[in-house]
Amino acid sequence: MKKVLSACLFLVTLTVSAQTADNDTIKYWKIGGTPSFTFNQVSLTNWAAGGKNSVAGTFLLNTYFNYSKERVNWDNTLDMGYGLTKQGSDNMVKTEDKLYFTSKLGYQVDASKWYLSGLVDFKTQFDVGYNDPPENTVKLSEFMSPGYLNLSIGMDYKPNDNFSLYISPLTSKMTFVLDDSLSNAGAFGVEEGENLRSEYGASVKLTAKKANLIKNVDVNTRLDLFSNLTDNAQNVDVDWELVFNMKVNDYLSAIASFNLIYDDDIKYIDEDQVEHGPRAQFKQLFGFGISYKFGQ
Repeated sequence: MKKVLSACLFLVTLTVSAQTADNDTIKYWKIGGTPSFTFNQVSLTNWAAGGKNSVAGTFLLNTYFNYSKERVNWDNTLDMGYGLTKQGSDNMVKTEDKLYFTSKLGYQVDASKWYLSGLVDFKTQFDVGYNDPPENTVKLSEFMSPGYLNLSIGMDYKPNDNFSLYISPLTSKMTFVLDDSLSNAGAFGVEEGENLRSEYGASVKLTAKKANLIKNVDVNTRLDLFSNLTDNAQNVDVDWELVFNMKVNDYLSAIASFNLIYDDDIKYIDEDQVEHGPRAQFKQLFGFGISYKFGQ
């Protein structure tokens, strides 16, 4: 939880600094984002139909800080979220947990819409994940277990600020498992007892967004593909996210997000702790709460 609060404090400081900076300093920058918080609660007293008291909350933030001057283009995106739910006297259960940062630096080729680019892509989570909620005794994941760092160079087709197709024939994917118990079990594709797995291959990243797809509904999507060209190149890793932001007014909104992941190195472990082969992972989130959009 301390990691979450520290990250939130850093982002608030960054936002305030950006808003108060001199215009000449940031004239080449576009800075903005959408923080949101959803909350729901159920309280039952002598309720004949039965049920449990419950409380749940989710914080989400998607922010960007992009630089553009002449032929140089530098795009940075930070996407984070954390959510908890509690029913009755059960332990807290994590419902959302992500930390995703990407930075892409490009140089425009002549007068075309193509950029020669390099990209850094980092993903992990804030908190411990368990395979047996709400008992929370079997650890499944942790901060930097896994953590993913991709380094690549390639070409980026970017006709405008709302669309980007980045293609890289040279990509390094590093998977970190820093927790000893998970590393000793060979989790997330690392060798037993090792903390790092390195892969080399090709990747594709597509991002697109559309404001007012229909009135007061914005949509954005991200698709990441990676193929390890040295081992089972046909088994492509997929990470696809689709998000709808539905505005009620300046401060109230609803959000619906869908996330599909397939990673050939992540084995599925069922409730009986039996390991199976890799499977498609799917997450859906819907929330209504407080939201505020800032920036350009």
